[in-house]
Amino acid sequence: MNTSKPPKDKRTKEYKEWKANHEKASNGLGDQVEKITKATGIKKAVDTVFDKLGKDCGCESRKKSLNELFPSKKPECFTEEEFSLMQMAIDTKKVKFTAEETKLYTNIYNRVFNQRVECIPCSFKNTVWKQLVKVYNQYL
Repeated sequence: MNTSKPPKDKRTKEYKEWKANHEKASNGLGDQVEKITKATGIKKAVDTVFDKLGKDCGCESRKKSLNELFPSKKPECFTEEEFSLMQMAIDTKKVKFTAEETKLYTNIYNRVFNQRVECIPCSFKNTVWKQLVKVYNQYL
């Protein structure tokens, strides 16, 4: 009989909230349709009717198909370490970056956006940094 407690989640509260908001964001058109049908009450009416009929309305499979056919351009989630780096830089209003920091943030950008960007110092702020800040702020 195992009576030990599960390991404590050591992630910061800010990161947990940010990640939860990121996960709630739409993955594609199917999620957008579901949000609209929930907000308008259509989903509840359809679910009620199909529950009484004892049938599946097919909403979940349609949502999945629409998400696959028309995915959103949702970036990957920051890791907690990346989130902390972004948080610290934004909180301190960082405006100057060393060559090492430029490379670090470019690597984060490449992973989050799943693309290869070779960044040069003169374009770093308007390409890599601007987009990373946008992702950080989008899920606050």
